[in-house]
Amino acid sequence: MGHIVAIVGRPNVGKSTLFNRLCGTRKAIVDEVPGVTRDRHYGKSDWNGKEFSLIDTGGYITNSGDIFEEEIRRQVLLAIEEADTVVFVVDVMSGITDIDETIAALLRRSDRNTMVVVNKVDNSQRYYEASVFYGLGLGEIYPVSAINGSGTGEMLDALVTGIPLTDTEEKPEDIPAIAIVGRPNVGKSSLTNALLGEERNIVTPVAGTTRDTIHSYYNKFGHEFSLIDTAGLRKKGKTMENIEFYSIMRSIRAIENSDVCILMIDATAGMQAQDVNIFNLIVRNKKGVVIAVNKWDLVEKDTGTVKKYTGIIKERIAPFDDVPVVFSSALTMQRIHKILEAATAVYARKKQRISTSRLNEMLRKAVDQFHPPAVKGKHIKINYVTQLPLRTPAFAFFCNLPQYIRDPYKRYLENRLRETFDFTGVPVQLYFRRK
Repeated sequence: MGHIVAIVGRPNVGKSTLFNRLCGTRKAIVDEVPGVTRDRHYGKSDWNGKEFSLIDTGGYITNSGDIFEEEIRRQVLLAIEEADTVVFVVDVMSGITDIDETIAALLRRSDRNTMVVVNKVDNSQRYYEASVFYGLGLGEIYPVSAINGSGTGEMLDALVTGIPLTDTEEKPEDIPAIAIVGRPNVGKSSLTNALLGEERNIVTPVAGTTRDTIHSYYNKFGHEFSLIDTAGLRKKGKTMENIEFYSIMRSIRAIENSDVCILMIDATAGMQAQDVNIFNLIVRNKKGVVIAVNKWDLVEKDTGTVKKYTGIIKERIAPFDDVPVVFSSALTMQRIHKILEAATAVYARKKQRISTSRLNEMLRKAVDQFHPPAVKGKHIKINYVTQLPLRTPAFAFFCNLPQYIRDPYKRYLENRLRETFDFTGVPVQLYFRRK
């Protein structure tokens, strides 16, 4: 299960600098996905083989003045509710401020695992001054300098003590975990209910390990799967629902715990920027994806509508547009089982292992048709390709000059892989290595 760490604190204490430093260990991997706009507030980090997700709540404060304290309170409460560990960043140069006191009081009352990180400690005098923060009553403090990195090692050691090693956690049975994600009010709960409502007697809610995430086990339409339900769970706090950050925060855990995500969009609103953001989160987590266009019954249609609509969606999600799009209505139950069929098919594709001989046959044909362009007069030769033993499809291409293979050619090879072996709905990683 993903371990989620949220960074909280007032502005200008260096939350983003700390976030960037902690994600820096994994930059190469995070940035592997071409065309994903780097969403600076969410990243994955890895320390001594233990992986966790990092959320910087700081980038989301928009207003100033009185609303400002309220906004910080809201973020801290949300972090307490959604994260496994809350990292509270304070600034040694300003000492304990009123807002720090407010945040500390919220954290003391919660049972969330909390770490106090005192930032900007870059000399021994400040190290000595940091001890004033023991006064927050939150236990051990971790003096660091996010800018030069001192102290972050000790902080990370403490942070990952409770996290299991990344690869030790396999799901015992081979049943896809499906998450329904999307913006508020697109119909996630209606879909969940449409699925649940049909087979109430078979559904056995297995209480999820994470609070409030219910895994319901289904066996229907000949499909076995477990549904990660995050939609209809929290009715409290309506105000939180309409802000992008909060719905993204909600989606992150569901995405991380799933194999395949059903991204629901509202047919009457079209594919919006925030839908694309959630799509990019799914891709960055290398999960399978199906786009379900809900409320299709409310759209005026003629013969070309579906095709045109699909085209617009694929334009918005490019470059990874090899994704199934299903038009449905959770209300009229139209094509609900089509969504499930698409999701289970994506899961099967995500698990496929392709023999090295078939891969190399594809590679030979692809290279014969279109050679990698020479760079600086040097000829690039790709010798062979093999699938890596990872949980999501990843391929290593061995060549003489990996650094000279440009993005357009990588995309060409990925498209050939997709055409030959059908990876619709599955993000694919390509790595180029010296032989």
